[in-house]
Amino acid sequence: MDIKKYLLPSETDALRLAESADTGGLMKIAAGLRDRQFRNLVTYSRKVFIPLTQLCRDVCHYCTFAQTPNKVENPYMSVGEVVAAVRQAATVGCKEALFTLGERPEDRYSAARNALEEMGFGSTLAYVAHVAQTVLEQTGVLPHINAGCMSRAEIEMLRPVSASMGLMLESISPRLCAKGQPHYGSPDKDPERRLATLRRAGEARVPFTTGILIGIGETRRERIESLLAIRELHHRYGHIQEVIIQNFRAKPGTRMAQAPEPDLEELLWTIAVARIIFGPGMNIQAPPNLSPGVLPKLLKAGINDWGGVSPVTPDFVNPEAPWPEVEKLERESVLAGKYLQQRLTIYPEFACAGQEWLDEKLRKPVLKLVDAEGYARNDGWISGQSADLPPGLAVGWSGAAGEDSLPPDLTAIVARAKKGEALAEQEILRLFQARGPEVAYLCQQADLLRQSVNGDTVHYVVNRNINYTNVCYFKCQFCAFSKGKLSENLRGRPYDLDSGEIRRRASEAWSRGATEVCMQGGIHPDYTGQTYLDILDDIKSVTPDMHVHAFSPLEVWQGAKTLGIDVRTYLQRLKRAGLGSLPGTAAEILDDEVRALLCPDKINTREWLEVIETAHEVGLRTTSTIMFGHVDQPVHWARHLLRIREVQSRTGGITEFVPLPFVASESPIFLKGKARMGPTFRETLLMHAVARLALHGSVDNIQTSWVKMGESGTAACLNSGANDLGGTLMNETITRSAGATHGQEMAPGIMEELIRRMARIPRQRSTTYGEVPAERIARSFHAARLAPVVNTAVDGRRRFCTAKRELVRSAPEYIASESPVDGNACEAELIASG
Repeated sequence: MDIKKYLLPSETDALRLAESADTGGLMKIAAGLRDRQFRNLVTYSRKVFIPLTQLCRDVCHYCTFAQTPNKVENPYMSVGEVVAAVRQAATVGCKEALFTLGERPEDRYSAARNALEEMGFGSTLAYVAHVAQTVLEQTGVLPHINAGCMSRAEIEMLRPVSASMGLMLESISPRLCAKGQPHYGSPDKDPERRLATLRRAGEARVPFTTGILIGIGETRRERIESLLAIRELHHRYGHIQEVIIQNFRAKPGTRMAQAPEPDLEELLWTIAVARIIFGPGMNIQAPPNLSPGVLPKLLKAGINDWGGVSPVTPDFVNPEAPWPEVEKLERESVLAGKYLQQRLTIYPEFACAGQEWLDEKLRKPVLKLVDAEGYARNDGWISGQSADLPPGLAVGWSGAAGEDSLPPDLTAIVARAKKGEALAEQEILRLFQARGPEVAYLCQQADLLRQSVNGDTVHYVVNRNINYTNVCYFKCQFCAFSKGKLSENLRGRPYDLDSGEIRRRASEAWSRGATEVCMQGGIHPDYTGQTYLDILDDIKSVTPDMHVHAFSPLEVWQGAKTLGIDVRTYLQRLKRAGLGSLPGTAAEILDDEVRALLCPDKINTREWLEVIETAHEVGLRTTSTIMFGHVDQPVHWARHLLRIREVQSRTGGITEFVPLPFVASESPIFLKGKARMGPTFRETLLMHAVARLALHGSVDNIQTSWVKMGESGTAACLNSGANDLGGTLMNETITRSAGATHGQEMAPGIMEELIRRMARIPRQRSTTYGEVPAERIARSFHAARLAPVVNTAVDGRRRFCTAKRELVRSAPEYIASESPVDGNACEAELIASG
């Protein structure tokens, strides 16, 4: 069977599998299918098990979970008991609260009805909704609710408080509900009733878990029929996030205590058949606590998930089978060549599509917990704030695995990159998907490549940031720096530097040894292209030898538009006025799918690339950047790197590539619950390492931002492919506005001390990586203390525009802002506050 061209088997072909006795052959096919989608990853969810009530109206003959009122202390756990258990679990990394309960006990027991009435609830499910909401609000842990068969209204009631839900189909065979069979006397085990719940969950767009129970008297054909019923519903609604293959365990005290359990071959056969029926994309799970000692064999049969594992509570449904410790599960996974990765209760593909699959109330809690691929965020590192590295990560990465233990596809991509070959989008994406030992390997390879290209020299430039205004009429959703309408209370007062303050800051920077001023700002509604020419005149009038690194592609584009000239002509004017180079900022993510959410009225990808390429053509070099870790995904990063490489292959004008991890804490899009809380530390290291590999032979310098990484993070990036620390800055406003705490200036002495601690060689450079005069270097090491800055305040009552002028914006096909701004608004309207 050609796995690369795999088509799901028809119903007829699937049913024929019931006749196959070649378990080993089926397992080989299944494992190949699994690896095609999930590579070397096997996932699990770290959870706390909440048995909200063990009363149940059903009497399944194999169940020990359901109890009668005289055998439980209370019919229901109290809200306080549940919250306390979840809070304890959160301290050890649990991100899922699994609510398991009997089916509608109030229909059978007066004790349940009375308890609900006393608490003020009309049904068990109404109480579940209340408790789950409390857990979500007070702990941030995500509820997963297994509430049994439900109506559409009940599913809709639970959807706002449950990131996912579940109901085991168990079996589609009505024969098992007959007298003498395991489901006799259990109305909720009726296959049609259970299938109806699965269908309603699909209609309600609920990520749903289901599966089959094997070994309770069903035939192999009936198992396949059950799997096909699940597949049909999934094809219709796309909502089945995992299929569980659970093996029956005989329990003392039940009617099936003496029933034979399915043997290992039966379990392996069923797992393999499930994978073949569902194909590479479905998550197939087998509970690890029900098959101790044979976990690597389950992996070889085609599973990619271990399900929920709790470090704090037992499996109340299978109390005789304790959970394996996560560390043991990790070891068992490694024996099968797999890396254990934590996920949430909602699977990654559904978490990444939260607009479709999550109620609005759940999107923010989920975004706080996920990384860029939708897996659990578990390193605790926060861009711009964390001073220490996450536990288990070492700056030197000396423990990386050898190449022989790594996936061949990964090592082959690295080999191509080291030769300077251009990688394809899917190859770069594969590098960004690295986890576990793969990350260490990529960082080492990137570091070796850095050494071969740049040696042990680490460059930096002595410069000053001058952000001339924080007033901006663009509505970038991530920006905590710019000032717009009704934003004064969020981030301080609006300002617009007068020419005297700009000249003063430039002169002071020169006296302190600077060779560069880096200038950018908001797009003030009164600014035109002439404004930027005037700013250049201000700088050059007091510091004629200062290199001016200024004006993002957005400012250049807007400046040209306001003067009614093309970008090339305007760039030539800027160059004649003294502009030395352009910062490649305002790039964010060079993919319009992301930009439509992040900066809908900003220049689009094509326009950004046009400005950069034109700058190179008129003799202005530029940097290049990426701002990542918000609403983006690794495929967008891959496309971004490819576009940078393509421009460089045509022009050669890019001096360096600068990864800028998103600083979230004060960012509007994060505060609104519409973005992640920045990249994880793993993602940040990978951005530097993958950039080094993917841009090799194209862009030689990879810079790391000490403002966003801190000293320890900076050191780690220097061991992961970076060779440049950027500027000393003197003033830093934009990142601090977003919540960063790593300071405004890293003086040359401190910069060089950090570099030497890593056994590297510090070297001051010019903006374009040229030599720096000795006089400049000497001054930079004996700089006087900075005088206080003066931010020229903008009077919110003042109207800067006497007549309304149309504000230039990007192409209309690109704009998708939730809060469109009047294109003819005046400055007073944009910055007015109550």
